[in-house]
Amino acid sequence: MSQTQALWWASESFWRKTAIWVTAGSFVVLIFLTFDTVKQITAGGKRVPAYATALNNRIDYVFDDKRNFQVPVIGPEEPLFGKKLTEAEAEALVSHGKLTTQAKNCMDCHTLLGNGAYFAPDLTKAWLDPAWGSKESREQSMVEFLMNPTDKLHNALGRRMPNLGITEEEAHATVAFLKWMSSIDTNGFPANFKPIDQADPEPAAEPVAETAAADPAADADPAQQ
Repeated sequence: MSQTQALWWASESFWRKTAIWVTAGSFVVLIFLTFDTVKQITAGGKRVPAYATALNNRIDYVFDDKRNFQVPVIGPEEPLFGKKLTEAEAEALVSHGKLTTQAKNCMDCHTLLGNGAYFAPDLTKAWLDPAWGSKESREQSMVEFLMNPTDKLHNALGRRMPNLGITEEEAHATVAFLKWMSSIDTNGFPANFKPIDQADPEPAAEPVAETAAADPAADADPAQQ
């Protein structure tokens, strides 16, 4: 037996064919993963809610015992800025907000879904940030902050956000983008995040009506009086 026959696995022909098959197989897997990724990140899917669903309903962040981390949950109807939007209107508003964050170079300081700079807080769940106070005042607080953050209390210390000249229309759109962003299932990212309290207030107890039973004479038969 020749040395070439004994070392067939070391031949140039064998490794050339192996490289071709490995490359072809990897290409097929890459195509599959690409289509699967597009499906996972498309609005209206399981992980990324439709635009109207996110803007027209309450978004909360709760711990999932089965998955062992917090996940966004679509709650009762709670339209952004009190106006229920169609899917087309919601998509246009979110797109405007996304373009605003790009035009103002927000990712020079912030991160979105973990991508960007780490000078300022991650904005993935900014809609749920307790810093906005109550859920009733959150929308207006966010709009006012975006339009002029320099005089706001929680911007007075540490890494301050400058006034970027954001218009009211751009601010509304950015808030819509951030609300939609908060509805995306990010597998628990950011970890250990404590969301704003969005529980509905308990209904006021009805006052106990005073009854005539307190006066025994009131229960007496009028005919016997």
